[in-house]
Amino acid sequence: MTTTQIRSWKPGPLHLLLVLTFMQLLVTLFSNGFALSFDESMWHYIGRNWFRHGLVPYTGGVDNKSPLIFAIFGLSDKLFGVNYWFPRVLGTLCQSVGIYYVYKIAKYIAAKEAGMLAMLFYGLALLWHTTGGKYVSYTETYSTMFIISAFYRFITAQNRNGFFVSGFLAGIALGFRLTASFAAVALFIASLRKGKMDILMFFAGVLSGIVLLLLIALLAGIDLHNIYTYMLGDNFGHGSATDHDLDWRMHNLSAKFIYSGMILFYPIVLGYLFIKRKLDLFVLWLILAFIAINAVGIYDSVHLKEVLPPLALMSALAVAHLVKVYRISLKAVFVIICIVFLPNLFEPISNLRVLVLGAKMKPPRYCVEPYIKPGEGDFKKLGQWVKANTGEQQKVLVAGFGAQVQVYSERLSPSIYFNVTQTEIAKKRFFEDMKQNKPDMVLVPLYSEYQEFVDPDIKLFISNMIARDYYQDQCLYNYTIYRKVQR
Repeated sequence: MTTTQIRSWKPGPLHLLLVLTFMQLLVTLFSNGFALSFDESMWHYIGRNWFRHGLVPYTGGVDNKSPLIFAIFGLSDKLFGVNYWFPRVLGTLCQSVGIYYVYKIAKYIAAKEAGMLAMLFYGLALLWHTTGGKYVSYTETYSTMFIISAFYRFITAQNRNGFFVSGFLAGIALGFRLTASFAAVALFIASLRKGKMDILMFFAGVLSGIVLLLLIALLAGIDLHNIYTYMLGDNFGHGSATDHDLDWRMHNLSAKFIYSGMILFYPIVLGYLFIKRKLDLFVLWLILAFIAINAVGIYDSVHLKEVLPPLALMSALAVAHLVKVYRISLKAVFVIICIVFLPNLFEPISNLRVLVLGAKMKPPRYCVEPYIKPGEGDFKKLGQWVKANTGEQQKVLVAGFGAQVQVYSERLSPSIYFNVTQTEIAKKRFFEDMKQNKPDMVLVPLYSEYQEFVDPDIKLFISNMIARDYYQDQCLYNYTIYRKVQR
């Protein structure tokens, strides 16, 4: 490349996409502990039991997620054993597909420059701690990718087949996460402005996607009633993940949408509303995605991924309009966005330095007061110790929120509720399972989370069982380890 060529070279969408993909990998792979997160551990455990032991979802372990995410983690275990990197690399690639289609949408509506801006806004916001930057393997990643693709096919549809494909992609998104239905509603409302056949084709596409996934579930031997119970029915009652009072919800709502980087979008979005002066498809998408987050009411950081695409598109189109009208330097705008929206990369860079240079941190003191909660890396070590000190056929109960220990132990829990779930259905089944299948080893946390957040009847049941049939072996990583008395 000559000097003239170097000076005239301008980065294109592919170059930007590669940079954003690299940054995603840096953030997600170089996380603390280099281990599966709490949620990933649950899905890996269920997926492993499915692919390794033939225990289909909801019979080999329960969580309120789709069988699709269990299949991804089951495949990960099948190919590479217990690992954290495969689902995160796959999730990163899917997020990059979403970034690409955000670019395509903005380019189709405005121009290439708008597409590049949309990529930048969306790609950088995905890396924030507020939006669960390192948690790329979660269901939101997949459902959002399919929803973005559905919006692209809808916007660019030239015939009825385009509307059918858009609906089909939205239906697949629903298979990963039910809140995708709110974004699908935005598309359905937009389709009302089209012809009757276009509306029917979109609806047929959604239905086809859902029916296809249900047929696959039936062929895999998954009970459809269990899908309803665990993905929906048992998630909104007393003791469920959504069981929080109004004060808790308001605090977490404000923490995620006011006291966070999300406020950077608001003035630009206001500018978009001022420019458009109408309720268009992107505004409708944003409103319904925000309603979806509030309907669940947990305000987990990864839930914010659902509002990022419309926010990024509206911001990009507004800024592209201002650049064109006021002849602002696009290069300067890019630099400003990079500076303002750039995430904090301290954690991955620090961990990369530790990995490369071998720097050692002072280990925490365990099994002495005050009892602290172990880090993700130490949960992994404890699970590996359990694996080394139990037989393959022995069952292990990790009391409380112990999914990470359970997954790295590679041992089956005596109950499908291997991680504490406190609805009435869950507790009844847990007590029944424990009476019928006494574990060979029980691990009970000493740190405060177990005492504060696990219901008294569960703790009493476990302590009574230990008093009758177990003896204390030792303490590791602030877990008291009990072994079954051989009679």
